[in-house]
Amino acid sequence: MSAPTTALLLTGDVMTGRGIDQILGNPSDPVLYEGWIQDARDYVRLAEERNGLIPRGVDDRWIWGDAIELFTAADATSVINLETAVTDWPEPWPNKGINYRMHPRNVGCLSAAHIDCCVLANNHTLDWCAEGLAQTLEVLDEHGIPVVGAGPDAAAATRPAVLETGGPRVCVLGLGSPTSGIPARWAAQPRSPGVAFARSLSQAVVGHVAETIAACTERNDLVIVSIHWGPNGGYEIDDARRRFARA
Repeated sequence: MSAPTTALLLTGDVMTGRGIDQILGNPSDPVLYEGWIQDARDYVRLAEERNGLIPRGVDDRWIWGDAIELFTAADATSVINLETAVTDWPEPWPNKGINYRMHPRNVGCLSAAHIDCCVLANNHTLDWCAEGLAQTLEVLDEHGIPVVGAGPDAAAATRPAVLETGGPRVCVLGLGSPTSGIPARWAAQPRSPGVAFARSLSQAVVGHVAETIAACTERNDLVIVSIHWGPNGGYEIDDARRRFARA
């Protein structure tokens, strides 16, 4: 008898804020704090100039397009890097410039795509401050969507998610690097919220990740370490990241 298998669907950055949030059924206050656009609806208008009319009040599946068939495949375990706070908290992180959020009543778009785990160790998780993070965690928990890489304290932020698949278990860890623009102030502390933050790409950090994996896994588990790192707008991967990833 062959060993059981599972299908994995892994994505990079998923942003359900700004224009996406505005066309869903419960758009947030469209105010933005960017240097070039101050109204999220302008992103929809710009998209319409290029692509034609975009409907408003779309159902939860619509935003995924043809990809919804991949996400909802019965045997697929899907892990996304959710780069959008799920909150209606009105105060943005000051002077950040880009603040992504989706209204909590639009969270059904994640459920509709059968998302199995959201990685939050990224540079947008606290775009709406600690209050926005707390609401994001609460809303996703209420909808049965596990999260990794952020939490109310360091222990929660670094705790892996263990996903049952019908085949081997999938253990997911989230980790964020300052090279992706995550402020050091966002690092989760023993008694304060934030993200799982790798201040360096050192062997000491590799050792800590290895210890976490060893503590949560069993012999046949699949382990995914989702790392948010590297700047925007480039394709080069430096030697430090290569060494860290291989280790």
